[in-house]
Amino acid sequence: MKDDRRTFIKNVSLGTAGIIAGAPLISRANILGANEKVRIAIMGVNGRGNSLARTLSGINNAEIAFICDVDSEAKAKGIDTVQKATGKAPVGLEDFRKALDDKTIDAIVVAAPDHWHAPATILACNAGKHVYVEKPCSHNPAEGELMIQAARKYNRIVQMGTQRRSWPVIQQSMEQLHNGCIGKVYFAKAWYANDRGPIGIGKVVSVPDNLNYDLWQGPAPRMPYKDNLIHYNWHWNWHWGTGEALNNGTHELDLVRWGFNEDYATKVSSVGGRYHYNDDWETPDTQIINFEFGDDKSAMWEGRSCNGRPVEGSGRGVVFYGTDGTMFTDGGNKFQIFDKKGNMIDEIKEGEDIDVLDTTSPSGNLDVPHLNNFINAIRTDTKLNAEIETGFKSVLLCQLGNIAERTRRTLNIDQNNGHILNDPQAMGLWARSYEPGWEPKI
Repeated sequence: MKDDRRTFIKNVSLGTAGIIAGAPLISRANILGANEKVRIAIMGVNGRGNSLARTLSGINNAEIAFICDVDSEAKAKGIDTVQKATGKAPVGLEDFRKALDDKTIDAIVVAAPDHWHAPATILACNAGKHVYVEKPCSHNPAEGELMIQAARKYNRIVQMGTQRRSWPVIQQSMEQLHNGCIGKVYFAKAWYANDRGPIGIGKVVSVPDNLNYDLWQGPAPRMPYKDNLIHYNWHWNWHWGTGEALNNGTHELDLVRWGFNEDYATKVSSVGGRYHYNDDWETPDTQIINFEFGDDKSAMWEGRSCNGRPVEGSGRGVVFYGTDGTMFTDGGNKFQIFDKKGNMIDEIKEGEDIDVLDTTSPSGNLDVPHLNNFINAIRTDTKLNAEIETGFKSVLLCQLGNIAERTRRTLNIDQNNGHILNDPQAMGLWARSYEPGWEPKI
């Protein structure tokens, strides 16, 4: 049986397996020729974007034409990364919108901070570009809905960077789960645990010469520049970031939703807060989110940003519990199946062990299948593994968890569209305000 499963893995074409039904396909008139490369602009290369630039540089059917960053030092680093990998330096731009004006550009990779993900994606769709957008796809639920509208209206391919959707072993684990390998699945536990230090109390200071802070803020209403904000700590400020639930919980809760084969939860509650340090960090560093999916399934996500004690031996992971056993994945390209007494009866693992807590790239090699899936979707009629509607539904779980924590009450959810029922205050956090003139438009 194990040999059959490993044969399945080997037969999965990396990045080309169609996992979801209903993902829109671009018209044949827009598909590139078989020998043409997809010309790409990358927006945001200080952290995750630089890793994606390195990986894309090794994909034969992709060409990085522009590196875009509001920080001149990050931009130079991104250009250097591509040049060392390919022998050719891409053009550097401060404002990614100039790349959207270039008719030779086919796609844009959005790896800027969270508050830019949806506005940049919508602008790119409006300009006729396909988009690979990092998780979380949006800063708030309303933006996610707008992203879907933009992708549909302009017939664009939009993939979210939940790369586990393209990992062969994880694809197989989901297939086995859906085929009843542990019986009826009724509960899932997901978690992320790290040991992040304090960020201190920031001082309002002059903007560094290398940074265009106005463009960094972009669609967000203007705030003074503080010396402890950029380049990472914006994650923990509600104005720009989305907290650990979306920063990392997106990956695990995407697997939960996939494993459950559900679109929307029916009830969401959360507890947590900034417990560990007294500083500028606003989002929870400790959080439990509970989900109900109708009357027969529930799930929980545990986030601990400042205490790295592992669960099940791993800093992140998902456990599915069923009537006949348990399935566990630790965030890597592997899974284990246990019987009801806790005895391991199967283990499937492919490739290298990875650092599941790496904040920029746990494994560049495991980014390849997902990026290939995106590139192949542009060049052929390949279905996306994490098309924007799929991404939105998973991100929404995390966003609802944050809304429940901020309002301190349980949310009842419309299982038809994911909207919060009979709670105007909670729905007030469904969207955000924008800097005048920067409002996303379809």
